[in-house]
Amino acid sequence: MSDLPHLQALQRYYKHHRGFPAMAKRTEVEGMSSGASVFGLVGRLSDAGYLQRLDGRVVPVKRFFSRQLVGRVRARVPQPASQEQPEVFTVDDYLIDQPDRTTLHRVRGNAMRDAHNVEGHPVVVEHNKPTKPGDIVLAVIDDELTVKTMALDAGGRCYREPANAAYAPIHPTTSLEILGVVVSVMRRVRRCRFR
Repeated sequence: MSDLPHLQALQRYYKHHRGFPAMAKRTEVEGMSSGASVFGLVGRLSDAGYLQRLDGRVVPVKRFFSRQLVGRVRARVPQPASQEQPEVFTVDDYLIDQPDRTTLHRVRGNAMRDAHNVEGHPVVVEHNKPTKPGDIVLAVIDDELTVKTMALDAGGRCYREPANAAYAPIHPTTSLEILGVVVSVMRRVRRCRFR
């Protein structure tokens, strides 16, 4: 796609500013020489399914936030580089099944460390989803919000179990409400600065 560098410049700008630049600044951001060039680019990106015009404004659509998913890669024996056409893929496609019932919550503390839920990582929580022992859930226990593993004691009573031996299980004394099931954890293996 010949407009890829211009699209990437718009994506970088949108990442930092949560919106598009004013028309006067677009030539600079997109690396173009004139307003007519910018209008042409907007038309081509709209035709390609990255943007749309809405109430006189240009807004991004789902494909604008997509990334290239370039085949599979082995984790053990190296393989020849893929010649496949990349598919369009968004993080939402992978992490979220029910957008209208999904929220994100940032983990605090390390009580769920052994389940890979550590300080600062966002968890993806699906609400109104059936739960079972062993699920990691977002719950309100005695009026306090927490993320823990759902477990049953010998008497069949529900309690919450941490995933870190340094912490004790939590047995509710007055109330327990399960708000949703953690369906995914988002984590970085290396911190990157977006430029």
